[in-house]
This record gives sequence, C-alpha cells and structure tokens, in this order.
Amino acid sequence: MVLPGVRRTPPPSEGYEKMSPDRRTAVAAGSLFLLTEAAAIAGAVLYHPLLSAADGRLAQGADTRALLGVLCEVVLVVAVAGSGAALFPVLRRHGEGLALGYAFGRLLEAAVIALGIVAVLALVTLRRDAGAAAGADVALAAVHDWTFLLGPNIALGLNTVLLAYLAYRARLVPRFIAVLGLVGGPLICASAVAVMFGAYAQLSVAGSAAALPVFAWELGLAGWLIVRGFGPGSGAASRADGEVADPAGVRP
Repeated sequence: MVLPGVRRTPPPSEGYEKMSPDRRTAVAAGSLFLLTEAAAIAGAVLYHPLLSAADGRLAQGADTRALLGVLCEVVLVVAVAGSGAALFPVLRRHGEGLALGYAFGRLLEAAVIALGIVAVLALVTLRRDAGAAAGADVALAAVHDWTFLLGPNIALGLNTVLLAYLAYRARLVPRFIAVLGLVGGPLICASAVAVMFGAYAQLSVAGSAAALPVFAWELGLAGWLIVRGFGPGSGAASRADGEVADPAGVRP
C-alpha cells in the first residue's frame, strides 16, 4: 500500500526497463570497457610468475595463478567482443562500413588474445611435466608475448582510432575524450612497432607511457557512457515511442 503523498520508488529493474535503448546500450558498453581493463590487468599480474620463471622452474602456486589468469582473460575475450557488438547499432548510423570494421576488429583482437590463452595453457602443462622438451616452454612464452603485442596493442590501437573517430565525428561523447583515443590509438601502435624492432621492452617505462592515453580513453569513455550515455549525435534510438533520445545532454 502506498500512503497518500508518498511517491513510490521504482525497483532498479523497473528503472532499467524505462531506459531508452541507446541508454541501455551506453551502460552495457561502458561496463564492458571497464571489465576489459580489470580483466586485462588481473590477467597480466597473475601470468607473471609463470612467464618469468627462470629455466622453466615454477614457484609454488604459479600454475594455479596462471590458470586464474586464464579465467580473467576468458572474461577479457568476451568483454572485448561484446563491446564491439554492443556499440554496433549506434555506430552504424554514422557509417556502416566503419561500424562493421570496428565490430570485426574487436573480434580479431579477441581471437588473438584467445590464441595467447591457449599458449599459456600449453605452457602450464609443459612446466608441470619434468620431461618436457627443452625449449618448448620458451617458444610458448614467446607465442604469448607476440599475441600480447599484436592483440592488446596493435589491434587495440587500430580499433581505438576507429571508435574515437566515429565518436568525435558524431559527438557521441565530449570531444576531449575522443581526442584521447585519436592520440592514444596511433601512439600504442607506434610503440608496438618499436617493441617489435627491439627499441625497448614491452613491459617498460616507455611502453607503459605509450599505453597511458589509450587507458585514459577507455576509462573516460566507459565512465561517460555509464553516467551520461551517448551525446545527441547518436540519433533517436526509440522512434517507436515517439521520443527522441538525448540521455547525455552533451552539447557542441
């Protein structure tokens, strides 16, 4: 029973149902971007004892930590592919070819990460086996390192440029956030090429500094989408209701 003069507070699920489709898309995509950052960092931390084991000798619990890292990266694969699929309905309004490129680019990024996961699983198996072929574990560690360079660096950089360009052109988010992506995408690609040719190690001060703008872009994008949604450039998402969705209130 609702007392006179007391407004009933709708349950969270009811409030979510009242969101426009664009607003739900923004929250879902922003959440997936945050999930990619958390899963990627957790996976890298958990993998470290396995990948850096001297002469293949594992510290106690290193294989268990690596398997937990695998689970984190499985979540990462799903979140990377999911972010591309979630954003496609909005991005296609501003260029279907670029929107498809972004969606398939994210799938490619996820596939490369998945290849690295398989390499880590094989490495765990080899390092548990005292009679494993000498050098095989080193080769598998190298496979993981190369997939890490090609997926979460080069493919990520190209995907960042595509999404940031669409976001900037359509004003889906404030332009200072889009500029972070436009700067960070080419920078992380250039850093990956430098690592490829031996200029510096991937996990180094220079490599980390080159990745900072993309990290800031993804956090800024995720936070804005969750809190404010897409800008007015996203277009009307729910014409069937006769309403124009402008959830973010972003103005030029």
